[in-house]
Amino acid sequence: MDFRVPETGGTLSNPVIPGFHPDPSVCRVGEDYYLACSSFEYFPGVPVFHSRDLVHWTQIGNALDRPSQLRLPHDTASSGGIYAPTLRHHDGRFWLIVTNVSGDGNLLFTATDPAGPWSDPIRLPGVHGIDPDIAWDDDGNCWCTTAGVSQVRIDPHTGETFGPPRKLWSGTPGAKAPEAPHLYKIGDYWYLLIAEGGTERSHSVSIARGRTPGGPFEPCPANPILTHRGSDHPIQNTGHADLVQAPDGSWWMVLLGVRPQGGTPGWHVLGRETFLAPLDWADGWPVVGELSPDIPAPPWPLQPPAVVPGRDDFDAGDLAPYWISPRQRILEDCTTRERPGWLTLHARGGSLDDNGVTFLGRRQQHLSCRARALVDAGRGRGGLAVRLDEQHHYDIEVSADQVQVRVRIGPSNTVVASRPVPAGPVVLRVEAAAARTVNDARTGPDILSIGVEEPDGTYVELASLDGRYLSTEVAGGFTGRVIGMYASAGTVHFDWFAYEPCKH
Repeated sequence: MDFRVPETGGTLSNPVIPGFHPDPSVCRVGEDYYLACSSFEYFPGVPVFHSRDLVHWTQIGNALDRPSQLRLPHDTASSGGIYAPTLRHHDGRFWLIVTNVSGDGNLLFTATDPAGPWSDPIRLPGVHGIDPDIAWDDDGNCWCTTAGVSQVRIDPHTGETFGPPRKLWSGTPGAKAPEAPHLYKIGDYWYLLIAEGGTERSHSVSIARGRTPGGPFEPCPANPILTHRGSDHPIQNTGHADLVQAPDGSWWMVLLGVRPQGGTPGWHVLGRETFLAPLDWADGWPVVGELSPDIPAPPWPLQPPAVVPGRDDFDAGDLAPYWISPRQRILEDCTTRERPGWLTLHARGGSLDDNGVTFLGRRQQHLSCRARALVDAGRGRGGLAVRLDEQHHYDIEVSADQVQVRVRIGPSNTVVASRPVPAGPVVLRVEAAAARTVNDARTGPDILSIGVEEPDGTYVELASLDGRYLSTEVAGGFTGRVIGMYASAGTVHFDWFAYEPCKH
C-alpha cells in the first residue's frame, strides 16, 4: 500500500469546529470535504459543513430541516434525538445515516447537494443499535454496521435488510461501549474503526482489519490508536473518529474531544467539539499524529477562515443555519416576518424548564465570549439564556417594568437578582470568562456575568455565576451550552442578537 505522510508547514488551531459539534463524520468529493455532526434534541438536525482544506469549515445547512425528516416528540429528553450520523458519497449521491433514539430508530437520507434539500427518511426497521455506518463493497452490496459491533446487508433505496445481523468484533477485551463503527476499503484490507471506553475520560479509538467487509477482523496490536485517558492533556474524551484521504494521498482523522477547564475534576461546558489530527501508516496500520491545540497544518494552501456573522439583525426572511431550537420550531411562534427587522417569539411553554419553550439559540463556541440582545418585551416576558438542558440554565428575563436573573440548577430554581427597567427595549448581556488560574482544586471552568446595558452603553452586572453548574460533568448528557433568546409569556421581539469571542 502506498500511503503519504502529511508534511509540516506551520500550525493550525484545534478544534477545527469549536462548540457543541460531536460525532463528526467526513467524506471527500474531488477537492471538497463535507462533514456532519450529531444534533440530539435540537431542530433543525445534523449540521452540515464544507471545507477545501480540512481546517476552515463553513456550515452550509442542516440535513434534517423539515418536520417530515425529524420527529422529536414533546417528551424527547435532552440528549435524546439524533445520534451519530455517517456521511458518505457513493454513485453520484450523498448518503446520510443516523439514529433517532426518540422514536424513529435508524434512518437513511440522500441528496445530490449536501447543502440540501435532503430526502425524507428511508426507514431501516431491520437495523438495530445506534451509530450506524454505511459502506459499499466492490460488488455493490451495501453494508450497515452499528454499535456493538454488528453488521447487516441492506438495500439503501428501500431500507430492506437481508438476513440477521452478524457480530463482527467486540473491541478491546475489558473496554466498554464499542461504538461509532466506520468501515473502509483501503488497499488490500477492510478496516473497521471504532470508539470504545465510553464517551468520558476513557474514550479511545481502536481499529481492526480483515480481508472482507464481514471479517474476520484482527485488532491492531497498538490499540487504542488514540486516547488521552490518564493524562493531563488539554484535550480529553478523544474518540468517535472518522478517516479521510486528501487529494495528495495524505490521510487525516476527524474526531470529537473536550477541553476541560478549572480544577478537579475539570469541567467542559462547550460540549464535545470536532478536532483534526494527521495520520501516518506503518506496517499497514494507521498511526495518529499529534493532537493538540496547535497541530501541523496540511501541506496545501489554506482557504480564508469562514466568517460567521457575529450579529444577526433579523433582516432576512429565513433564519441562518446556525440557529437551533429544542425539539421543534413552530414557524408562527418563531418568525422574522411578523415585525420586519425583528425576531418575534410567541411563548408556548411557560419557561426554559418546559420542553415546549419557544427558544432560538446558537452554540457557544468560545471559552470566553459575550452575547447581547436588544429585547422589546411589550406586555410579554422573555430574554436571554444560557442553556444546557431544562434543569440547568441561567436566564436574564425582562417584563414590562423589571429585569431579573434566574438560576436553574437541578431541583433549585431561584431568582438571584432583579432591577427595575424603563418601558421599552433593553439590551441584555451574558459574558463568559474562562478560568485562567486554578486557585484551588474546586476552581470552576468559568464565570458568567449577567446584566443589562444602560442607554449610554454602560454595563450593569446583576449576577456573577459559577459556570460549573452548566457543564456536562454536573448536568450529564451529550450536549454543550447554547446561548439564545426565549419567550416565557406573551409575545417578545428581538431587534438583534450579537455574539463575539472575548479575551480575558
